[in-house]
Amino acid sequence: MALSVVLAEDNLLVREGVAALLRAAPDVRVAASCEDADELRQAIAAHEPDVVVTDIRMPPRLDDDGVRVAAELRRQRPKVGVVVLSSRDDPEYALALMEGGTAGRAYLLKERVARPGELVHAVREVAAGRSVVDQQVVQRLLQAGRAAESPLRRLSPRETEVLAGMAEGANNAVIADRLVLTVRGVERHINSIFAKLDLTGHQDYHHRVRAVLMYLAEH
Repeated sequence: MALSVVLAEDNLLVREGVAALLRAAPDVRVAASCEDADELRQAIAAHEPDVVVTDIRMPPRLDDDGVRVAAELRRQRPKVGVVVLSSRDDPEYALALMEGGTAGRAYLLKERVARPGELVHAVREVAAGRSVVDQQVVQRLLQAGRAAESPLRRLSPRETEVLAGMAEGANNAVIADRLVLTVRGVERHINSIFAKLDLTGHQDYHHRVRAVLMYLAEH
């Protein structure tokens, strides 16, 4: 069965171009194409899509409308995947998108959307509950000048397994069950991961997302 997609983009030419890329995939069906956030919300309610592909800035607010809709979907329709398209490589938008969890979320720069298969790949990934983050955004997050040796190499094999679980969107209880650990043991590993990745100076709710983005950058 084809994946049902609702698309939102206020620029007509970009919207038509993105819709054409999606329609070219045999396993994707564009159920609706919208030009603002209010129309997007209505289309989601009407079509109950598998995936939403949305611009990050749209009327009426022209701010972070795409991220706001993604947050609403996480609360109201958690199985709907979201691909956010942005013309800006500001990592704070990616952090905001992933704040409630990375599963089923993708953040792509518009300049890369025309690359063969990249957008459709992201749609398939979020529909399956996985994550995609544009590498340029990750590089900005890590401030591009990180050491030649990846900070991920500081992690123990068990810590890497825990981080892999986090990257899949699993909560601490699921990770504990999968790795035959206690939830408290998983929490200890996560605190160690944050320390080894030098994330302890950031706001608490960003720790998990930043660690996951580091992991996704190399896997």
